[in-house]
Amino acid sequence: MNIDWKIQTFEELSNYELYAIMQLRLAVFSVEQNCAYQDADGKDLKSLHLSGYNSKGDIIVYSRIVPPGISFKEVSIGRVISSEKARGTGAGKELMKKSMEIIEKKFGKVPVRIGAQCYLINFYSSFGFEISGEEYLEDNIPHIEMLYTPK
Repeated sequence: MNIDWKIQTFEELSNYELYAIMQLRLAVFSVEQNCAYQDADGKDLKSLHLSGYNSKGDIIVYSRIVPPGISFKEVSIGRVISSEKARGTGAGKELMKKSMEIIEKKFGKVPVRIGAQCYLINFYSSFGFEISGEEYLEDNIPHIEMLYTPK
C-alpha cells in the first residue's frame, strides 16, 4: 500500500488535519471499541503526530509520539490506529516502523515504553517490545506496559 506520511507538531497541524485525526480516533477508540474516555488529554499539545494518507488523501493510519516525561519517563508511542480501510494491508506495521524511525531520528537510540492493548501483544513484540509490567484495565480494556530497548 502506498502511504503518504506526515510528521507534525501540534502547531503544524491544520484545522482540517486535526479534525481528521480526531475523527479517526473517535471512530475507532470510542465507537468501534465502545470506550468512553477523555481523548483530548493534553498530551497532543506536546507530541509529534504521524499521519498516513492513502492516494485519495484520506487518513488511514496514525500514531502519537510522546516525548519522555509525559506519559512515561521514556519516549512513548500512543493512539496507534488503523482505519477500517487499512486493516489487513500491512499499513499498521508500516506505521510502527515509521514511528520507531522517527523516534530514533529525533531522540536517538532510546528505550520506548507503550501501554498496549493486550490483544496486540504479539503485534508489538514483532517490533522488539517486551512485556514490562502487569496487566491493567484502562477504560475497561485490558492493557499492559511494554518496553523496547535498543540493541
